Amino acid sequence: MEFKIDKLENCTFIEVLEEKLDTNIAPSLKSELVLISGNGERNIVLDLNSCRYCDSSGLSAILVANRLCKNANGTFVLTGLTDAVERLITISQLDTVLNIAYSRTEATEIINKAEKDRQK
Repeated sequence: MEFKIDKLENCTFIEVLEEKLDTNIAPSLKSELVLISGNGERNIVLDLNSCRYCDSSGLSAILVANRLCKNANGTFVLTGLTDAVERLITISQLDTVLNIAYSRTEATEIINKAEKDRQK
């Protein structure tokens, strides 16, 4: 299994269970994200704590998730970044575009805050 998916009350957690988020895994992750978004989910947390490596295909999948959530007026949060993956995201300057949390709890707090702000 490449992913573990947990549907919670106000978001869906997707945990990538592979060490590499690359051209072998990214297409199926994109497909999964499109399915989840198509089912009406607008808040997604992508947990990469098992990933030690990410390439441009992986970054593309992350950006797809971010765009799908934005288009649905939702929130995308990235969590569980290893040092190598975090460096890649920083070098790519995606840290200025993405919501990054350092724990699942923090990711949930970001989603909850965004939901409250949208209800105002």
